[in-house]
Amino acid sequence: MRHHRYNPGFKFVVEPEPFNKYTDRELLQYCLGATMYVPGFKDFTPKILNNSIPGLTTIVLCFEDACPEEKVPEAMKNVHYLLATVTEAVENGTLDVDKVPLIFVRIRNLAQFKAFGEKLTKQEVKALCGINFPKFTAENGYEYYVYLQDLNDRFDEILYGLPIIEDAEVAYKETRMTELIGIKKILDKYRDLVLQVRVGGTDFSSVFGVRRGVDYSIYDIMMVRECLSDIINVCGRNNDYVISGPVWEFFRVPKELMFEELPHHGIEDYLMKRLPIVNNEIDGLLREVILDKANGFVGRTVIHPTHVKFVNALMAVTKEEYDDACQILGTGGGVVKGFGGNKMNEIKPHTNWAKKVYNRARAFGVIENESAYVKLFAVNE
Repeated sequence: MRHHRYNPGFKFVVEPEPFNKYTDRELLQYCLGATMYVPGFKDFTPKILNNSIPGLTTIVLCFEDACPEEKVPEAMKNVHYLLATVTEAVENGTLDVDKVPLIFVRIRNLAQFKAFGEKLTKQEVKALCGINFPKFTAENGYEYYVYLQDLNDRFDEILYGLPIIEDAEVAYKETRMTELIGIKKILDKYRDLVLQVRVGGTDFSSVFGVRRGVDYSIYDIMMVRECLSDIINVCGRNNDYVISGPVWEFFRVPKELMFEELPHHGIEDYLMKRLPIVNNEIDGLLREVILDKANGFVGRTVIHPTHVKFVNALMAVTKEEYDDACQILGTGGGVVKGFGGNKMNEIKPHTNWAKKVYNRARAFGVIENESAYVKLFAVNE
């Protein structure tokens, strides 16, 4: 798998690296990018076998919010079939392993996780990258990871856990820090099995009966912004864990986007000044991804395939950022003039930033400058 396959003609300064579930965790945690959620009962197998969404690199088959409870047995049967079929297709040569997305399953609760896990086979596990744990708390987290460790030992495979922090205990100010510190202790104990930390912006909004509109971002919702800030504060210190951004709920599906009319310079300037670029739905998504990056998030949950290329394109690193990061990581200390002659690079304080940028560059590639973002996503598939 490699990012940006939807645009094979694009010329990178540094190409994104290929990856799969066996890639070293230190890089793989940066590679998920736009992670698309699909109801577990949906027949998604043909789309993987036919490579119908070439830009899709990460998919979550959901047994929880996206799946009515009465459909869970059907969904589990469907997911077992998908995993077995994908592995079989790779092994018999009818499916290129480099075109298989990272596949995750979002379980409902511990009982359902065990019901799913007990029917897993060695063949199915080869196609499964990990498990998403919804409403992950300091109370239920250990049990999730204990059983996950058991599955890893049983199959002698790697299955990662992706905790989703979205419970009301984190939303409420009076319990938030105690809860987050408890969660962090669990993550630290099972660090090698933690691929990413995910957050639930919609669930946090629900606690307070609010919902962001298409014309503003999750960061404008004060209560949710505080939750996200504290999650980054506790789990993102010293790049301890990669944390992905919350889902953008709006989409529009035109037959063809008029990309030739897009600005070729200053896309971030356009977006932050709220000058129209694509349409309200996509502009809002792009604006939020820019704020994700500014706040330290990497990638985000998506619910529609049209969002994938926009999120992943903006995860690419500009040459100036990349050169600065390499300079910082290659210098022993002190302060040096940054590339572009427009900033200082203070080696010690900027090291964590540089590590994050360098790994993002490995995952999503290096582009010439900001105007290249448009060239990267501006293709009609």
